[in-house]
Amino acid sequence: MEKNKLKKLITKIFVKNKLSKKHALICAEALVNAELVGAPSHGLSRLKMYCDRIKKKVINPRPKIKIKKISESITHIDANNSIGFVAADIGIKKAIESAKKTGFGLVGIKNSGHYGLSGYYAEQAVKKNLIAFAFTNAPPAIAPHGALKSLFGTNPICFGTPTNSKIPFILDTSVSMINRGKIRVAARTGEKIPEGVALDKFGKPTTDARKALQGVQLPIAGFRGSGLAWMVDILSGVFTGGNHGGNVKDPFDDFSGPQNIGHLFIVMKANIFVKNFNKRIKENIKRIRKLPKLKGVKEILYPGQNKYKRYNYNYKKEIKISETIQKELKILDN
Repeated sequence: MEKNKLKKLITKIFVKNKLSKKHALICAEALVNAELVGAPSHGLSRLKMYCDRIKKKVINPRPKIKIKKISESITHIDANNSIGFVAADIGIKKAIESAKKTGFGLVGIKNSGHYGLSGYYAEQAVKKNLIAFAFTNAPPAIAPHGALKSLFGTNPICFGTPTNSKIPFILDTSVSMINRGKIRVAARTGEKIPEGVALDKFGKPTTDARKALQGVQLPIAGFRGSGLAWMVDILSGVFTGGNHGGNVKDPFDDFSGPQNIGHLFIVMKANIFVKNFNKRIKENIKRIRKLPKLKGVKEILYPGQNKYKRYNYNYKKEIKISETIQKELKILDN
C-alpha cells in the first residue's frame, strides 16, 4: 500500500477509536516509519493491540496530560495513560526545546504506554544537531541473571548523535538477544526463532516462538545484559514514577489495567564542551571506518547506516502488508 494512503487509513482507525485527529496522526506517522525502516514488529502488527487496549479502557484516548516544569532544563510528564506515541512526542519535543535553550534537556514520563521505536525519537533530536539518549521499560521478558523467572523487559537503550553528514548515528538496541516483537511476529506466522535467544518455561533452549513467549528471553552478554536491563528499569521506571520491577503489564495479554510505562529522554547540545564537535565526530567515524576489514566484510558501518538505507529503499516503494495484517486493517476500518 502507498505510504500516505496507509497513514490516512491508520489515522482514520485511531480517530474511530476516539483519539483526536492530531494524536491519531502522531501515532500513524510513528507506525508507518517503523515499516519504512524495516521494523514491522513495531509497526502495523501492533495496531490491533493499541485499538484493543483503547476499547478495554486501559489506554486513555483523550488524556489530560500534565506537564510539570521543574527547571529550565528538566520536565516531568504525567501522561494520564495516553497511548505511548503521544506522550513520547510531547516528551522529546520538550527535551529538544530545553536543550536548545540551556544546552541540556531531561524529561521523565510516567503513566504512558508502548511508544514504538526509541530511535524514532532520538533521531528527531539528532536532526536538530543534538545528542540524545532514550530509555523505556517494558513487560517482563528477561530473567535477571541467575533467575528462572522473567522480570525485566527487553528495555531498549538508544543513543543518537549528529555525524556531520546526512546519515545520523542511531544505536537503538534492546538488551535481549532478539526483540520481543520479532518473537510475536514469528509466533503468528509459525516461523522458528534463532537458537540461543530464548528458553521455554522449563528453562530449556527453544526455537519455538510460542514456547519462548511462555518462557524467558536471554539477555545480550550474559550478566552484563541483565545489568543493563536493570539499569533501564531504574531509569525509566523507578526514577520517573512509572511501573518497574516486573509490574509493567503485557500490552497484548494483560488488560487488567494501564501499563504505566516510564520513558526518559536526555538531550544535549553537541557542542556544549567543544565548539568543533562536527569536525571531531567526522574524524572519529572516518578513523574507524578505515580500519582493516575482516574477510568478506565490504564496509565498516556505524549504527544507523543500514536503517537509513532501508528507509530510502522502502520510501520509494509501496509498503508490503501481510494477509493477516490486511484482514486486521479491514476489520478495524469497518
